[in-house]
Amino acid sequence: MIKTEEDILNLIQSDEWMMDIIKAAMKLDLPDWWVCAGFVRSKVWDTLHGYTNRTPVPDIDVIYFDSKVISEEKEKQFERRLLQLYPQAPWSVKNQARMHVVNTVPPYINSIEAMSKFPESATAIGVKLNEDDNLELAAPCGIQDLVNLEVKPTATFQTSSDRSTIYEKRLKEKNWQGIWPKIPVFHAGGVRS
Repeated sequence: MIKTEEDILNLIQSDEWMMDIIKAAMKLDLPDWWVCAGFVRSKVWDTLHGYTNRTPVPDIDVIYFDSKVISEEKEKQFERRLLQLYPQAPWSVKNQARMHVVNTVPPYINSIEAMSKFPESATAIGVKLNEDDNLELAAPCGIQDLVNLEVKPTATFQTSSDRSTIYEKRLKEKNWQGIWPKIPVFHAGGVRS
């Protein structure tokens, strides 16, 4: 059973593939970096569903925060470097110091705040190795929705009508209930399906 942040860290630490991914991302030496979103969420949900095979993730999200160099080309350079380090992974690197422009929201102050603005609370989670090589977890929206197998919008995607439309579109595109049938989905208005 997975109930605590420590349970999630132990689950990831015991997964050689996940640790290889995290170690590859660490080699970029990015400021305020995290491997996040579906990378962590899918592992937890696969485990809670008793799956023995990993659900493929469409991308491995590596985020970081560098307000000095905010070009998309720099992100692509980091993706190419990760592909050299670990070519089997579908890398996606995004500087959160730039993403407020893409998302048309006020600037973020760091990567954890940016994570808190992800569409789903269960996806607003990241891991990294800290300076002491210890696995660290960031869960700015908490872990309850993740470990309780619930898809809910973050506060950002609950309160704004244009954001709630994006959230609803993602629910259809991601088809999480088709992949993990134990998951209830909560719509932006709080209605469960």
